[in-house]
Amino acid sequence: MAAISVSPPSSVAAAAFGRARPFPSRLAPPLLFSGPRRLPLRLAVSSRLYSSKPSSGANGSLDNPSSSGGGDELHHALPLPPRSEKGAPVFVTLPMDAVGATGRMARRKTMGASFMALAAAGVEGIAVECWWGIVEREAPGVYDWGGYLELVSLARRFGLKVRAIMAFHQCGTGPGDPSWIPLPQWVLEEMDKEPDLAYSDKFGRRSKEYISLGCDVLPVLKGRSPIQAYSDFMRSFRDTFREFLGVIVTEIQVGMGPAGELRYPSCPTEKLTLPGASPELGEFQCYDKNSEDTSFFRSDGSWNTPYGQFFLEWYSGMLLLHGERLCTVANAIFWGTGVKISGKVAGIHWHYGTSSHPSELTAGYYNTLIRDGYLPIARMFGRYGMTLCCTCFDMRDSEEWSNPRSSPEGFLRQLVYAARMCNLPLLGENSVTRLDDTSLNQVIKSSRLYSSGAYEASLSFNYVRMNRNLFDPRNWNRFTKFVRKMSDFRTFHAKLDIRGGESCLISGAEEVGRALAYH
Repeated sequence: MAAISVSPPSSVAAAAFGRARPFPSRLAPPLLFSGPRRLPLRLAVSSRLYSSKPSSGANGSLDNPSSSGGGDELHHALPLPPRSEKGAPVFVTLPMDAVGATGRMARRKTMGASFMALAAAGVEGIAVECWWGIVEREAPGVYDWGGYLELVSLARRFGLKVRAIMAFHQCGTGPGDPSWIPLPQWVLEEMDKEPDLAYSDKFGRRSKEYISLGCDVLPVLKGRSPIQAYSDFMRSFRDTFREFLGVIVTEIQVGMGPAGELRYPSCPTEKLTLPGASPELGEFQCYDKNSEDTSFFRSDGSWNTPYGQFFLEWYSGMLLLHGERLCTVANAIFWGTGVKISGKVAGIHWHYGTSSHPSELTAGYYNTLIRDGYLPIARMFGRYGMTLCCTCFDMRDSEEWSNPRSSPEGFLRQLVYAARMCNLPLLGENSVTRLDDTSLNQVIKSSRLYSSGAYEASLSFNYVRMNRNLFDPRNWNRFTKFVRKMSDFRTFHAKLDIRGGESCLISGAEEVGRALAYH
């Protein structure tokens, strides 16, 4: 088994500043870097995958070069194109346990009533995670798609489209978590045998959220590499759902890291998704045995020195290489099937207003006051005709009063700019499951940042996620109004005519309520 052996200089090892918390970095692909164990062979990988220099002029200038922070420093000031008349179709993400640990569809009666209500409300379709830990749970190459076939067939019955998410990551924090879905047991056994398959921090503590990208092409999973295992999984999905592809199953989202996002596990996912949590810097997923240096991220820190620039280009470049591999295999597997392919970028906004953007740097996004770290990702997706998925559509800077450095709106403007520059279709999501008017109206406002008016690309939205609160009468009323505003008005009414008119909106929600009552 080969290892990439690179040991970064100590000045970036677990660098932190301010109120950084001492949680483990969950980290370091030890296959990439020095660590508790060494593997015998070596694999050379080019570290300089791209070069990006600060630009100038109307489309690439610094609004305020002397500023040490703020969310709008980089070139995000293109004039908004005209509003599209096509609207943005709305999908609804299903509960994480829509298919249970045994591979069977959960709560059939409730799910059927829910699909009927969603269809009547004008929702375009559903999004569902296809968990690696459930489908290939028994043994390598043994796939159980039974529960997902039931779900897709049910969606077809109610005229809903399906976005299938290839979920190659862990869900939840542990066996006591109701949403706990680990990696396949046989994968975990291999990680126990060879701990360097997991990201690790400098203390040797391992994270099993996602297999380290350092072994992407190494035969560490019973003779297969992780990329081969992911490819076989997607190929099995394609063959199993062939009759649905391009008609019912219209999009495949490829999981690329923790929480399905193209990033390093610089911070445990549960910390990123916990409302009101203290802003985390995260830690670089690499380390050495020298002492720490905590000045890396300061405004005058080494992040902006030649050494820091070299390290950050290498670090983010390795993440891009991982994404490129997954884009390549997904594009080849689903070529000619009629489905769109998407990848997701994390909405890491809590230090966006600083010069160094530390939380983004540790996650693998080389994005700072003077460098756009999202354009390289958008360009990569653009080479494969992919859709860019991102969160934060529901968040406002004014709600981040406890952390003035945070700017979800600034982050989203930058990502929208990158998508428009590369003519990428954009898939928006909410970061928090809320159904108040403030949150839903912010989604509508954020959607107006990106319009297909003068562009070939399009916008759609995933509401994350369906639960019993969605069908509460007051919440349901808000949600159906939201779908009307997001979707094309004429298309919305055409769907109502087919599905039984406005009365279906009420009867559908009532049916879900009855199903839940007997659950």
